[in-house]
Amino acid sequence: MEEKVLTGKLYDIQGFSVQDGPGIRTTAFLKGCPLRCPWCHSPESQSYEDQLSWISMRCQGVDACDSRCIKACPKGAIELGGTRLDAKTMEELQIIHVNRDLCDNCGKCAEVCHPQALYICGKDYTVEELVQRLLQDRKFFKMGGGVTISGGECLTQPEFTYQVLKRLKEEGINTAVDTTGFCKWEIIERILPYTDLFLYDLKHMDSEKHKAVVAVPNEPILENARKIAAAGGKMQVRIPVIPMFNHDEENIRKTAEFCKELGDAVTVIQLLPYHNMGVSKYMRISDKPVAEATPPSDAYMQKLKGIMEEYGLPVTIH
Repeated sequence: MEEKVLTGKLYDIQGFSVQDGPGIRTTAFLKGCPLRCPWCHSPESQSYEDQLSWISMRCQGVDACDSRCIKACPKGAIELGGTRLDAKTMEELQIIHVNRDLCDNCGKCAEVCHPQALYICGKDYTVEELVQRLLQDRKFFKMGGGVTISGGECLTQPEFTYQVLKRLKEEGINTAVDTTGFCKWEIIERILPYTDLFLYDLKHMDSEKHKAVVAVPNEPILENARKIAAAGGKMQVRIPVIPMFNHDEENIRKTAEFCKELGDAVTVIQLLPYHNMGVSKYMRISDKPVAEATPPSDAYMQKLKGIMEEYGLPVTIH
């Protein structure tokens, strides 16, 4: 019997990244996440499956392509939709609509959509395929950069993530893992020798509120952070500051107290103000409305930064 080759499912690879760890990095984004953060700026990361994405502004109109996508869909999920104006000619174009109740993400429509208004989000890589792609950017890592494995939650594909990290360390590459921390400790313990830095999300210190909003409790997250610190791991703690969820001073102080408890394991705390740039991404994969909030002001972010600095913590705003 032929041995099955290990693969991982990604939704993106971004080079020249300066937001996902120290230096210039290449970030591999794996699909799948157990959390359901309403503010998620990459909603396509949540599902473990391939997904049909639809960007209306790329559509050149059904007349231009003789309705190829409509004809290609075996389920009848690609329908005539509304219209949009062509930015150059100001001509009104008849575009399509994806009936999500009928679509099974087979990708037949995407295969014939040359402008890539329709495309499948999700691509399978073997460990070696991904490592070789990442090593193409090696020359950019010389000034303290490296590779970050992110998601979604990359630790929901634990064996693939472990094997990729192990291979990267064999190549002498600095590695970072961007994680929610919501997984079994054994998964983190296994990758610790091959992970130079954890980009570690902390969303709320109250477990009930954490579960009510993002669908999982926070006890495993906090306990795993303590264990990483005890094992000598390093963390950049990331706190998304979300209005009406975790932006109040009480929660920020409790978060600071917890980070202080982790000691030298915390290299920096990054306060990440909520933004609504992910809203358009939801529209690519779903017809469901998305709730939006007002981003916190610069002055308020500075106030929260000051609170955390009272505890002697290194804090930045990103």
